[in-house]
Formats: sequence, structure tokens, C-alpha cells
Amino acid sequence: METIFLVEDEMNIRRLTGMHLQLAGYTVKELEDAAAARDALREEKPALVLLDVMMPGEDGFSLGEDLIASGIPVIFLTAKTAVPDRVRGLRMGAHDYILKPFEPAELLARVDNVLKRSKPAPSDYVQGDLRVNFETREVWRNDEPVPLTTLEFNLLKTLIESGRTAMSREELLRAVWGYHYTGETRTVDVHVQRLRGKIGNDRIETIVRFGYRFREDV
Repeated sequence: METIFLVEDEMNIRRLTGMHLQLAGYTVKELEDAAAARDALREEKPALVLLDVMMPGEDGFSLGEDLIASGIPVIFLTAKTAVPDRVRGLRMGAHDYILKPFEPAELLARVDNVLKRSKPAPSDYVQGDLRVNFETREVWRNDEPVPLTTLEFNLLKTLIESGRTAMSREELLRAVWGYHYTGETRTVDVHVQRLRGKIGNDRIETIVRFGYRFREDV
């Protein structure tokens, strides 16, 4: 199982979060500050870093910038009211953020999503009569080419890579449109409908009042 670095200065939060991650099967290295994290990074490269923003000494943004530049996925842990912090983290290239206090189920779902999206996808994905080449960005159905816009292809790729994990409209907006997109989540529904019309209505499942999931059993 993947190793996750949990960098959090509050001991109770660190221990409780680490326990939930370990129960889910992850190997967790609990670290109390950025200095300890930098020492640990010299010995091991984790699959993901959960990184608190406000810490004594070097803050999470400073460490996170170096982690992101080195290709390590980062999820920032931020206070619920700290909107500027969330915006700054996403601008920096963080894969996601989790608002404190958070529920264990939300934490595990977000960690799972980021790890799945971070794994290199195979060049070809085949499901029934659908074939997708992630390198050439080409799609075929019944051996006939399916023309997709850039956004439609990115949406399809994101849904495929999420596996059986449902993605909310907000998560899809961040993953496909980027942090700078300021439109309503309705745009996700519109693009999903267009995509369904091209690859088949049954392939994208609607999760009521939440978002969407790619069906691999069609």
C-alpha cells in the first residue's frame, strides 16, 4: 500500500488522522512540522502528502511548493474559514484541500481520489465498444472515431481515472476546468450530457445531489 506523509503540528489531529489512514490500509508517517518532513523526504518519497498550512517554523505553503515542484501530490489541510489559503494552495498546484474539522469518510475519499488521479494511466483504455488512447487523446466507439472537445476529453479521462469513486461537481470543476473557473456547477451537467451523447448514456452514472461516476460494467 502507498505511503502517506501526514504533516500536522497538532498532535491529537495528527494521531487521529493517522489512525484512520492506517485502518484504511495506508502506511502513514506522522510528522510534526516541515523540518521533520524534509528530513523524512531525504529517505523516502511518499505517494501523497497531507500538509497542514499553519505550522510553527516553516509553513505548509513553503514546503508544499517544493513538494509540488518535485511531482509529489499534496492535499492541504486548512481551516474552514481560510478561503485565501485554499485559493493560494490551488493556485500553487495542490491536488486538493480538506477543510478542518473533517469527517474520516471525506478524508479517505479525497485521498483515494488524488492517489488514483496521480497514477499514470495506461496508454489505452478499453471498455466494451469504447476505446480511449490517453497519449494521443483519441477516442473510438465501435472502431469509429469519436470527436471530443478538449474539455470533453479531459472530463472523460478524469471520470475513467476515478474508477468506481464518485466525483462531486465541485471536484470535477477543479480537476477539469481548473481553480480559476468561476462558473456554476451547471456547466458540468451540460458537458456530461454532451459526452454521454457521444460515448453512450449508460457509461456515466448520475449520483443524485452529488455528481457523477464512470460505469465500468456497461
